[in-house]
Amino acid sequence: MVTFTQTAELRKEVSQLRRQGLTLALVPTMGNLHAGHLRLVEEARRHADKVLTTIFVNPLQFGPHEDFDNYPRTLEEDSEKLASAGCDYLFNPSVTEVYPEGQENQTRVQVPQVSEGLCGQKRPGHFDGVATVVSKLFNFVQPDVACFGQKDYQQLAVIQKMTRDLNFPIRIIGVPTQRATDGLALSSRNAYLTEAERRKAAGLYATLKSIGEKLAAGNTHFHELTHLARARLAELGFSPEYVEIRSLDLSPARIDAREWVLLAAARLGKARLIDNLVVRKGE
Repeated sequence: MVTFTQTAELRKEVSQLRRQGLTLALVPTMGNLHAGHLRLVEEARRHADKVLTTIFVNPLQFGPHEDFDNYPRTLEEDSEKLASAGCDYLFNPSVTEVYPEGQENQTRVQVPQVSEGLCGQKRPGHFDGVATVVSKLFNFVQPDVACFGQKDYQQLAVIQKMTRDLNFPIRIIGVPTQRATDGLALSSRNAYLTEAERRKAAGLYATLKSIGEKLAAGNTHFHELTHLARARLAELGFSPEYVEIRSLDLSPARIDAREWVLLAAARLGKARLIDNLVVRKGE
């Protein structure tokens, strides 16, 4: 695996790949890699000749009181995992490489509608930071395809819309959520959980599954279902931020629809956990 820290070196390599007629897949990450990230690399290999993973903890998507300084940084271990997974390239730029004129003077990319509400409401400016850095990574790498996890459902929707609206010639691939054996969605922030909290954490997905079963069976009292889910999470020791039922495109849920997505965010100790579940009527 070849590692780049400078954009100029990366672009030279990408140009050489293009001359050889090879295709390239991008897997953007913030590092502290787990099996879910490696699943993205595995999926990327199915869609392109070469795979490039980025590791960049993006300050633009962190709020003033969020965990940017404490976010786990494990570059050496991450590099070993990527090499073992068959990744061809790693791009690990500095903050000044990505934002050479500083963050305050950086042009921002704002994606309307899908970035509003849910995590967008709880983390103002977060998705502007995500859309901005991903658009820069798309320009740095110029991939043919890019893989993102479906655990971050709203983020995936934001990137899909941005890619369409800005006419990036890139195919976006959503990869199913990788879970622990008890159902907890794998996340770098799971490291913030204490041992006791980790035992409780699977309750988030279990709650979504329980509500999803009622929805699939024909109960479309959305407010009642989400209230029930929040109450259940509180009983389990979570501090729920939101539980919502939406259409798959994140527009308001319709009673006459046949499929929906359940989305939730809740705090457990120092960890902020998010998850989602796609539900189809009758399934």
